Amino acid sequence: MQKGIIGKKIGMTQIFDESGKVIPVTVIEAGPCVVVQKKTVENDGYAALQLGFGDVKVQRVNKPMKGHFGKADVACKKTLKEFRLDDCDSLNVGDIIKADVFAAGDAVDVVGISKGKGFQGAIKRHNQHRLKETHGTGPVHRQAGSMGACSSPSRIYKGKGMAGHMGAEQVTVQNLEIVKIDAENNLIAIKGAVPGPKGGIVYIVDSVKA
Repeated sequence: MQKGIIGKKIGMTQIFDESGKVIPVTVIEAGPCVVVQKKTVENDGYAALQLGFGDVKVQRVNKPMKGHFGKADVACKKTLKEFRLDDCDSLNVGDIIKADVFAAGDAVDVVGISKGKGFQGAIKRHNQHRLKETHGTGPVHRQAGSMGACSSPSRIYKGKGMAGHMGAEQVTVQNLEIVKIDAENNLIAIKGAVPGPKGGIVYIVDSVKA
């Protein structure tokens, strides 16, 4: 991984390219992120950088985290995330990473927490087919139907699609294209949709499939 940054989803809009073609984009406020901690192979067994994003009041931080930020001599941050970058040696604690670390045309992966849908049935959650409404099916047209055989195996196999909690889980959308960078306002416009609601925290890293 060459580059990585923490951001906040602002919302979706559209921009036009030179030929007048409309491009749907998601606008993300990326950074500025400060290096709070530096992991090394000698001390921790691996090389990584811990980045902090979003200022938070000191009274909102517990005592251990207050000492953690005080040791790095940086302001208290709301979100912390580790990135295993290839060139960790080039950055030190206190350095600032901004949106211009990426460039237009870069391929990135975006990680976020998807919108929560609450408790949903098997049709919405697993895209199952509804039952027929004739021949005595009864008032169960949107239920899951058969759970499996009777005496053998006398249980329901693991992985059976059933009703339950949907959404509110970590989702990664791969190989998205950065359309535009506004370095002055720390904004990144990414083609297509990214996980999560407006105001949700996302992590932008180099695409593993580019």
